[in-house]
Parts: sequence; structure tokens; C-alpha cells
Amino acid sequence: MLTNVMYVTLYVTDQDRALRFYTEQLGLEKRIDFPNPGGRFLTVGVPGSPVEILLWTHSAAAGQPAEPVPGATPGPVILESDDLRADFKVFRDRGVTFDQPEPEDYGFGVRIETADPDGNRISLRERSRAGNGNGNGNG
Repeated sequence: MLTNVMYVTLYVTDQDRALRFYTEQLGLEKRIDFPNPGGRFLTVGVPGSPVEILLWTHSAAAGQPAEPVPGATPGPVILESDDLRADFKVFRDRGVTFDQPEPEDYGFGVRIETADPDGNRISLRERSRAGNGNGNGNG
């Protein structure tokens, strides 16, 4: 039986630059940093969450959608916030650039998108306080 999502892989061209973005700008924590013959195994995660993002060295544009549509194309990683508008201001002050000038309301709550230095799209979401109750994870 499957029990957990261990890692989500994002392909990056510079692991140190990606590490700075995810830790210093988005506030994630470094979890594993293990050099080995097959390549540096580097992960980050949201404090308190068991899921880790593996920052794996790869050529530019690996795993990217051909033509992302701002506001409509979710990133391969969707990070949840309990107050996205407040977090947005913190991230913006740390130098994160976004697709839109402000987070927007949508059917499942509040959303905004950004990209890491390699163009990996990162979706930021706040669930609707009312909740949709269907548990399908859309959004």
C-alpha cells in the first residue's frame, strides 16, 4: 500500500540558486543536502510538512509546459497558505515576482502564480474558508 508522497521533483539548472529561492524567498527549509556520485540530492520542504521538493540538476526547460497561461496553468508544485495575501506581501518584499499584481479570488479560495529562477511554475493557494466539502483537491 502506498502511504505518502515522499518527493516532488523540480528540475533546476543551478541547485544553489534554487536553494536560495526556496529557502530565503519562499521560506521553505532545507531538508537533505547529500552529494553523491549520481548527483547532489537536495530537498526542501514546508516546515512541518512531510512532503519534500527534490531540486534535481537538469537542462533548462525540462518538465515545463510548452505555453503556460498566467493564472490558468498550475505549477507542478502548489503550496498552501493560511493567509495568502499577507504571505504575498512578504514574498514580494523578498524579491519574488508574480504573474499578477495581487492574489485573486477564484472558486476554491485565493490564488497567485510565480516561477523559480529556472521557470518552474509555483502556484500559491489559500483554500476557501467556506470550503467546498467534496475533497477532490481541485484548485
